[in-house]
Amino acid sequence: MATGLNFGCGRHPQEGWINADLRKGAGIQITGDIRDGLPLDDDSLDYAASMHALPMIGYRDLVPVLDELRRVLRPGATLRLGLPDLDKGIDAYRRGDASYFLVPDEDERSLGGKFIVHMLWYGWSVTLFTTDFAEAVLRRAGFREVRHCQFGQTASGVQRIVELDNREAESLFVEAVK
Repeated sequence: MATGLNFGCGRHPQEGWINADLRKGAGIQITGDIRDGLPLDDDSLDYAASMHALPMIGYRDLVPVLDELRRVLRPGATLRLGLPDLDKGIDAYRRGDASYFLVPDEDERSLGGKFIVHMLWYGWSVTLFTTDFAEAVLRRAGFREVRHCQFGQTASGVQRIVELDNREAESLFVEAVK
């Protein structure tokens, strides 16, 4: 049976995945900071996915975190990332499209305020992503192939890897092969 890691699952662990997050909760099998290492063997996973968790990692820790995810993947296995797309946010800001930003008026009324709070997600995100930046850090972490994907579509051959896709309108999706 194939095994997949849902890294940074938050309050949304998924059945049939190994769910990992900083906080304990029902359905979460691995609790802890990935920077301390994952309690998984080398080359033990068939695939991994992470939706909007990597932005919570600071710039200097991005490559080490991606190295750790690559370590636990089998050769030829795929890591799929859903990341907030800075370019989409900038485009919405320049269009004056306040409806793009998932920030209610009670929190921020100005377009600039909505843009900033949305992109930094109330202070949880510390790293922003564009497609070329995501590709660059994945390559620095040793992934040999990086592919840009659409919501719900994969080039990995593992259809299950898109089950975690969410936030289609504001995300970029990228897959990297070990």
